[in-house]
Formats: sequence, C-alpha cells, structure tokens
Amino acid sequence: MPTPTLHGPRDVLIQIQAAALNRLDLFVVGGLPHTKPTWPHIMGSDGTGIIEAVGSAVPDFSPGDRVVINPGLGCRRCELCRAGESPYCREFRILGEHLPGTLAEYVVVPADNLALAPEGFTVPEAAAFTLATLTAYRMLLGRARVEAGQTVLVWGAGGGVAQAAIQVAKLAGARVIATSGSDAKLALAARLGAELTLNHSTEDVARRVREFTGSGVDIVVDTVGEATWPVSLRALRPGGTLVTCGATSGPHVTLDLRKLFWFQWSLLGSTMGSDAEFGAIVELARQGELRPVIDSVVPLADAPAALARLASGAQAGKLVIEVAS
Repeated sequence: MPTPTLHGPRDVLIQIQAAALNRLDLFVVGGLPHTKPTWPHIMGSDGTGIIEAVGSAVPDFSPGDRVVINPGLGCRRCELCRAGESPYCREFRILGEHLPGTLAEYVVVPADNLALAPEGFTVPEAAAFTLATLTAYRMLLGRARVEAGQTVLVWGAGGGVAQAAIQVAKLAGARVIATSGSDAKLALAARLGAELTLNHSTEDVARRVREFTGSGVDIVVDTVGEATWPVSLRALRPGGTLVTCGATSGPHVTLDLRKLFWFQWSLLGSTMGSDAEFGAIVELARQGELRPVIDSVVPLADAPAALARLASGAQAGKLVIEVAS
C-alpha cells in the first residue's frame, strides 16, 4: 500500500508504533452489512504512534509528538457534530471499519481525533487504550448515568470494554459484579475492583445477583447480545438500566413489552464517545485512574494469530500488534 498523504489542512500523518485488536476487527473480517470498504482494506481501530507531518491548520501538534487516536470520525459539519456529539452524526465512521485503519506503518487522522499519549503509558498501553475505554466511559457516564452507591453488572470480564467498564464504574463510586466463563479472568476482574465475580458457565447469574443486591442491579453493561439478554433483564432491578454497545453472540433479542413497562426499565444503546469524553478518558489516564490490561504483544506479521486468539476468547485483556519498534 502507498504511504497515505494529507488531504486537508487539519489532517495529521502518523507513523504507527503499535495497534490493538478489538472485536470489531473480527466483524470486519467476517463482513459487515451496509459497510463497503475500499479494497485492499487496512484494518485496525486502536493505535499509537509518532506524528510525521501535520496540515497547515494544525497548531496544537508537531512532528515527533506521540499520540493516541480516537477512531470515531464524524463529518464535523452537521449540527450534531458542531454540538460535540459526533457519535450521533449520520456520517459517523470508524477507522478500520469504514476507513483505512491502524494496522499499517502509517495512517492519516484529523487532528481533532488525537491527544498526546499519557505520560507513563507504555507503547502497548497507549495502543490499547482508546476504543474500549471510550466506549465504556460513554456507556456508563454518558448514557446510563452511573452514580455512587449503585451496583453495576458487567458481562465478559476478559474483554477490553468490560475491563474498562469495571474501572469506570469504580471511579464513579459504584459496586461492580463481573462475570466470565474463566476463573482466571474473574481473578483479574477482582484485581480491577469487582466486589463479586460470577462464573456464568457454572452459576445462575440472575439468582446470585439478586442474592447480592436484594432487588437486582441498577445497571447492566452488556456487550454480548443474544446469549446474555434474558439473564441481563432478570438481573435488573425495577427501574434499572441496561446499556449495550455490542452483539458478539448475535444481534436479535426478544422483549416482553409488559415487563418493560411494568418494571420501568431503560434500555440504552451506546457507540464510541464524544470529543469531550475522549478528552476526559485521556485526562483520567494521565492521572493514573484508567489503564488498559494487556494480554500479549506480537509483531505485525503475527496479526492473524492474534485475531485467532481473539476469536477463540482465550485473551484476558487487549491484544497488541507491534508495527515498529
């Protein structure tokens, strides 16, 4: 592939040091409806690197800066974008899904989608930080409005969004219940701050949740979809909120509307995050409050093996691809 070039005055050319995989990359491999990438297509949404060149209207970054990337791009023209809510933009796109991504030596990104990498972060941590943390932050604070003293159920403690959600919920003063099918991943969730861990392969999650809380959790963070949806609803208290950002087990669920209005649940969707939320997670990272968990780091040539590990569910944290030393 040719080295990309700057197209606009606010563009920045970044030499990628490392990228990180997300479940989205598996969906891109499998083919996504309504998405028509230009072939050959460069995958990857998360990444960190060194700025090599900046456009004429980029006073806030310079060549040599190490940056982290917000992979969600709005049009920057519509009313929603101008209001700071680019995830609602009708033209919203994500690096690696709709646009050339970070699994390459170079990528061009608008300056508005960049921040200086947090001091103290290793290159793999900087590469793995943004997408999952931004997603979890918006789910819990921007959408579900988590408050101190509430209880949050987080599914799939081995995943990046789940691990970030545990950290964000704890920062907000909430109690966390985390699930996984792996006892080793549950031990990791406990180290991140989960007060109760449940093996969803062997335990009745909804029953254990009610025993722990009395009436159910205030918020469920569900990235799984079909497989967990019925249990997520049974685990919710009356007036509780389910927030979802993914459907890794399938996109189609059923809902008894009588239960929805009788229990007065709130069902919320969430995707990526706003500019302000991106700035907030980077600042929290600088303060040492948020940090991604790294499963492993492999060279770019071994990216297919890392994708296979992600598909198997064996990972406990983020899978990082080293592009340049």
